[in-house]
Amino acid sequence: MKNAVLFGVGMVADTHRLALEASGLVQLSAVCARREDSAQAYATAHGVKAVTLAEAAADPDIDFAIIATPPNARSEIVAAMAKAGKPILMEKPVERSLSAATAIVERCEAAGVPLGVVFQHRMREASQKLAELMAQGALGQLALAEISVPWWRDQGYYDAPGRGTIAQDGGGVLITQAIHTLDLALSLTGPASQVQAMARTSKLHKMEAEDVVAAGLDFANGAVGTLTASTASFPGRAESITLHCTDASARLQSGELHINWQDGRTESFGAAAGTGGGSDPMAFTHAWHQGILDDFVQAITDDRPPMITGRAALKTQALVEALMESSLEGKRMRVPNV
Repeated sequence: MKNAVLFGVGMVADTHRLALEASGLVQLSAVCARREDSAQAYATAHGVKAVTLAEAAADPDIDFAIIATPPNARSEIVAAMAKAGKPILMEKPVERSLSAATAIVERCEAAGVPLGVVFQHRMREASQKLAELMAQGALGQLALAEISVPWWRDQGYYDAPGRGTIAQDGGGVLITQAIHTLDLALSLTGPASQVQAMARTSKLHKMEAEDVVAAGLDFANGAVGTLTASTASFPGRAESITLHCTDASARLQSGELHINWQDGRTESFGAAAGTGGGSDPMAFTHAWHQGILDDFVQAITDDRPPMITGRAALKTQALVEALMESSLEGKRMRVPNV
């Protein structure tokens, strides 16, 4: 049984705690937060110990770290854990910018420390089925990808200190909400090569960063795509990915996969589930986090890379950055090859 320390006791902490409690491979041993009183309160409530960063790094009984802090509070944690040789599993995004994220990835690589990223949408049954079909070429060649994230957040969500700012989060809907769907989409379509985007802040929110994005995408394999992402789409609906291929069209939405074959057949896989797209951002199961967590622990045990490495996560971060640069410059932008 492995022992994990959890950095950050905010919104997503309970999701990680429930995933840890459900796992038979790892348990929560300690928590650490910027405010010692917050860490102690959480530790007392859940029967674990509160530690400082230095204590976590030096503790031989702590096998790895889970980082669930805002992205602007990670560099020091990563540096200490990497120096101590402790593997790291972190929430998305890796950092606020591609350059800062790359620095974290390279630090872990130089230290020989495994780095995994929580993109839990890949763990859904329907997502894994579609990934299998795309890898096999069963649907034919990809022609068009339609990516939609019509989510809703009320103003109270953005009134939290730092929420939706460049300094803390690195941006708005793209890097904080839509990044999950973008990661899943790229795992199915392959990399995007060029984008043209428009990002705006709607009249529905008072915030620094964008809450609406519309974009066109060119993929390296010759397919084209469309993207709409929003936290201004009241009351919020589930995100979706629709892939139109030469032999069939496949639609992922709410944990379900529906396939329409061009010969007239239809197939469905998976089961409907909450996604956190409405007024409650935590309205989703911890089971997908558990899938990521269990894979990470098994990867450490087997001495193999985790399912989603920090290096792999840079591809999605590069796409997010290209989309925002395209909007800022008002022109088509190439997606950096990472």
